[in-house]
Amino acid sequence: MITLSRRVIAACLLAAALTACGAPAGPAARPPAPASTPAVPSVPPTLAAGPAGLTPVFEHGPRDAGKTVALTFDADMTADQGPRAAAGERFDHPRLIGTLRALKVPATVFMTGRWAEEYPDQARALGHDPLFEVANHSYSHYAFTDDCYGLPTVPEERMRADVERAYRAFRAVGVPDPMPYFRFPGGCYDRRALRALTPAGVTAVQWDVVGGDAFATDADAVARQVLDGVRPGSVVVLHCTRSAAPTTEEAVRAVVPELRRRGYRFVKVSELIGAANGRG
Repeated sequence: MITLSRRVIAACLLAAALTACGAPAGPAARPPAPASTPAVPSVPPTLAAGPAGLTPVFEHGPRDAGKTVALTFDADMTADQGPRAAAGERFDHPRLIGTLRALKVPATVFMTGRWAEEYPDQARALGHDPLFEVANHSYSHYAFTDDCYGLPTVPEERMRADVERAYRAFRAVGVPDPMPYFRFPGGCYDRRALRALTPAGVTAVQWDVVGGDAFATDADAVARQVLDGVRPGSVVVLHCTRSAAPTTEEAVRAVVPELRRRGYRFVKVSELIGAANGRG
């Protein structure tokens, strides 16, 4: 027992001596792993300014870059509709969002600032869900041209402020990264509106397929209209408001499996814009 202890002590002393001289006592230790480089946040793709520096307008992605389609949903609420919401009218559509999640369909939601204020929990959930991206549909949902479906009109000098107010509303309710995309209320715009929004740095996003779900009562008709119109790179405009578009969720349940059967892949608007820029 004494002999064994002496041997152990001698081995320990030898190991210590070798280590002190720079000789490793065992396998060479690995150097510490370098600190990981922080991920650089990606910048959402946008279009270059249009002629004369006007706000660029995007309607659809490339037709020759594969069968992709973007479903977009306008979360409309006009600034003066607060009393109607207080009386029980629903401008949200949780069941539709739940269906998109269940079907694993990425989508872009164009949200008004007033809608975000009315439904802050839903706006925040959409903003934190990687399946969706939140884009700007103005604060007030007032029109940027005259004679636009009876909507009130934003004066030219307040157009940029209305868009920027919506972004402030998104961030106030916890939407972390709203996209630099803007959809004109009613889809109505002119050169004057494009010029007014140039300093805001947004890309105006229109569409090439009208879902026809606003105030529709026939979900099959909405689905047929979408399916008949979709081409590679299409942007489909639909709505995310129960009171104004009650059949949209049912139509989506018909559209999604059929387009997938036809070989289409669902993407967000940002992917189509990236593809248009040669980034997709």
